[in-house]
Amino acid sequence: MDVKGMPVADCDSRCGAIMLKLPQWLCAIAQREDRALVSVESRTRFAIELARQNVEHRTGGPFGAAVFEAASGRVVGVGVNLVEASNCSLAHAEMIAIALAQRAVGRYDLSAAGGVYELATSTEPCAMCLGAIPWSGVRRVVCGARGEDAAAIGFDEGAKPADWVGALRQRGIEVVRDVLRDEAQAVLQQYAKAGGLIYNAGPRP
Repeated sequence: MDVKGMPVADCDSRCGAIMLKLPQWLCAIAQREDRALVSVESRTRFAIELARQNVEHRTGGPFGAAVFEAASGRVVGVGVNLVEASNCSLAHAEMIAIALAQRAVGRYDLSAAGGVYELATSTEPCAMCLGAIPWSGVRRVVCGARGEDAAAIGFDEGAKPADWVGALRQRGIEVVRDVLRDEAQAVLQQYAKAGGLIYNAGPRP
């Protein structure tokens, strides 16, 4: 149980089993989301709304993400940041959305599942999520806020290459930045003003 009394994670280190549970409100959204979100803006706004709901429900950090089937706009996987609630530094929104998408299509490589898959995220990927993207099979990444917007409220984005966009493009992964950036920034600021935990691991150099 987390500090708010909601079971979000279960880990039995004795048998090596790790399970992350999505908050009930997110499960409800995922189960009823059958709209075709065809525009870049609508997909990004969906990811931003997940981040906002995560802040308002006090279930984690101010980050949301979703994986879409690019041609149809169908949502394949959703994620929000559950680091604090699950006591798991891997539980970033992008990582959860990618994992659920891979489970949904039955492939660890989304590019082998047929069609093109797109990751929309409320804030640009941190170093960890950036590293996961090429291995996921996602062929397009759409971002709302920039990494420096997250850093402005205290989050550590990690050791990302200066030209991380170029690095992904060299691998054939398209990147679209600054989509609804103001809306995404507002969620980060909402979290900071509400006294949300900035949960960087320490110490720092």
